[in-house]
Amino acid sequence: MSGLDSIDLAILRLLAEDATRSAAEIGRSIGIGQSAAWRRIRKLGESGVLAGRRVVVDNAALGFGVTVFLGIRLAAKGRVSLEDFERAVTAIPEVQTVQHVLGQFDYRLRITARDISDFERILRRRIMTLPGVGQVEANVMLSEERLPGPLGALAGR
Repeated sequence: MSGLDSIDLAILRLLAEDATRSAAEIGRSIGIGQSAAWRRIRKLGESGVLAGRRVVVDNAALGFGVTVFLGIRLAAKGRVSLEDFERAVTAIPEVQTVQHVLGQFDYRLRITARDISDFERILRRRIMTLPGVGQVEANVMLSEERLPGPLGALAGR
């Protein structure tokens, strides 16, 4: 959907900040009626611009105080080993995201753990035993800032 106007972008910004906002609240915020806001939200969903709504969970509040980004290079490359690795890694509950990437590593994982010793247990018992794992590099997240994403770039158009 390339025909986004300023109202569509405003709706997307509001939903990106808080996906639980009602059509009435969104309409009031941008100066249109509830029905018009709802129609636009529905149109954005039907066109694929809105791919879903998600809740952001505070991992620290749940007792998961450590987030680690793990780069993994597979030892043996091939279609079978990629599929086996992906199937196995997505079954690990502490793995929040699995990204197949181009560069130094084949995969980038986002892992949440209670603390560093919990992460070490996950690494030793779950990650290092996955099929095809070769080189691994861990980066512990110190802080995270939420950015507006591509919506900020679209606003200037």
